[in-house]
Amino acid sequence: MAPPAPRRNVPKNDFPKFFSGLKTQQFADPQSRNAPSVTHRTIAWNNVGVLVATGATDRIIRIWNPERPGGRAQAELKGHTSEVTKVVFNPMREFELASCSKDGTVRFWDTRSKNCTTKLEPGGDLFSLAWSVDGTAMVSGSKQEVLTTISTVPTPTILEKHRQKLETNHTAFSMTYPPQDLLVTHGDGSVKILDYPSFDILHTISSHTSSCSSIAFSPLGNYVAVGGSDAMIALWDTYDWVCKRTFSNANSGKVSGLSWSWDGRYITSSCEDIGSGGGEGKSEGFEVYHAESGDVVYTVPTKTNSVPAVAWHPRSYALAYTVVEGGKSSLKVIGDVGNT
Repeated sequence: MAPPAPRRNVPKNDFPKFFSGLKTQQFADPQSRNAPSVTHRTIAWNNVGVLVATGATDRIIRIWNPERPGGRAQAELKGHTSEVTKVVFNPMREFELASCSKDGTVRFWDTRSKNCTTKLEPGGDLFSLAWSVDGTAMVSGSKQEVLTTISTVPTPTILEKHRQKLETNHTAFSMTYPPQDLLVTHGDGSVKILDYPSFDILHTISSHTSSCSSIAFSPLGNYVAVGGSDAMIALWDTYDWVCKRTFSNANSGKVSGLSWSWDGRYITSSCEDIGSGGGEGKSEGFEVYHAESGDVVYTVPTKTNSVPAVAWHPRSYALAYTVVEGGKSSLKVIGDVGNT
């Protein structure tokens, strides 16, 4: 299948009408009546935007093709012995996927053969995984405050473990080839910019008054967004490390994930506690923000207070997200992947 070509930019004033006209597809595997509740807590597109991977509490990674009718997963990748906490595709190889789990392992998968090609054991309760944009380096993070560096070429190999003095949450590589900087979010509201691979501290920014819970670079690398447990998103200029603006949703809770549109114009976030700020059931959905102005340009309607993960398509304005409705979790995709 040929990947869709990047589409024209949609200006801010045209976005609400454009996005509201897109159809939403729902994807969900049937569950037996007595099956335990399953939540898809992590989501990722491959680099050409023809596959979506989700990782779930039932230890299974599911691969979805949004262009395939029927709404069921194309493949299931099994091997983790505990909840899958993060999935990420290789930025340079469309069929290579990596995952981490509470079982202490990082696994690499070939989505064509459905086989696990490499299993590494950084150990601990793993919950974060970042891959450099050139596909050569990776960092995993555990709730025991240990960051593990991994070389992914030619064969995935653990390099070194770095114990952190502060509560450490998600990480992100800068948009450089090869990787030079690693950003690390902390529980005290700070973000450290580290030299990679030495881990020497280059700079520290105070981003939130509470814990920093998520981080994402814009596709152009000129901004980095940092989400916090205070329901706010701070947008930082990566040239002079000045906070340009903040976004907030009074009906939201901790910002658990962030995603930028392919052109860097729009940003949205995930939260499993939507409605916590304004009372149960008062949220009407989750917001899409215009990055340059900070204005809300669209609210995605939901019938739930839980949107665990969001991800923009890498080449178009399609948006994938997971929801928990009626005790069941499903994947939804706004927009025709090939025609947005």
